[in-house]
Amino acid sequence: MAQFFLFDHPLIQHKISMLRDKNTSTKEFRELVQELSMLMAYEVTRDLPLKEVTIETPVATTSTAKVLEGKKIALVPILRAGLGMVDGMLSIVPNAKVGHIGLYRDPNTLKPVEYYCKLPEDIVEREVVVLDPMLATGGSSSAAIQFLKDRGIKNIKFVCLIAAPEGAERVMKDHPDVPVFCAAKDEKLNDHGYIIPGLGDAGDRLFGTN
Repeated sequence: MAQFFLFDHPLIQHKISMLRDKNTSTKEFRELVQELSMLMAYEVTRDLPLKEVTIETPVATTSTAKVLEGKKIALVPILRAGLGMVDGMLSIVPNAKVGHIGLYRDPNTLKPVEYYCKLPEDIVEREVVVLDPMLATGGSSSAAIQFLKDRGIKNIKFVCLIAAPEGAERVMKDHPDVPVFCAAKDEKLNDHGYIIPGLGDAGDRLFGTN
């Protein structure tokens, strides 16, 4: 069953508004994406399993202390905009490994084609978090998830900052087993496939390109 998680935390909503502003500089935009990714990481990792251990505090010994059970995580940004979300996530899960996947749209078939994929050797054993700031049509995101599944990866989550209803519906329809985490769900796509109101091209704003 498809799951869609929309964040309503005041800090997240505040930073999303700053991110949308066309006057936000490249430096500020990059920092905001990192901060938002860090804040979202708390909820994305909420279901990580814990185990009880015995530790000695300065005043007593306790056997009810909880630590992570050791579930392994991998972050997989979709190139290139997804790169902007990696550092924020790593600040919360510093032991995560990082893979990369790159896609382009074939001008004839209009279907996503994988042009680059580099993943950790033990990726199949890990919980994989796919990162992409914008979920627009959902075509590339859905394809990236499928490319990972084709490599035997079963435990996948998808994290974006802003989603269009069309993109969210596409990913949840194609991959009902993949939870989608999102900071803002916008109104619609325009005729050029841009999210409205959106924030423009996340990659260009992250890296200062046109």
